[in-house]
Amino acid sequence: MEELVNKIMVNAGISAEQSLKALEAVKDYVKDKFPMMAGAVDKLFEGGDKKEEEDYL
Repeated sequence: MEELVNKIMVNAGISAEQSLKALEAVKDYVKDKFPMMAGAVDKLFEGGDKKEEEDYL
């Protein structure tokens, strides 16, 4: 998860906080559009909890 957050930060030129918010938005979008994949999406993005977010801020 950290690697993806950093990649978003670099590619988009945004802060860690903004990168986490963007990643959450994508995760929520995919889960809304493909509910049958919600478990897989959650597993893929495991570790994207509040503690990790606090570590960036």
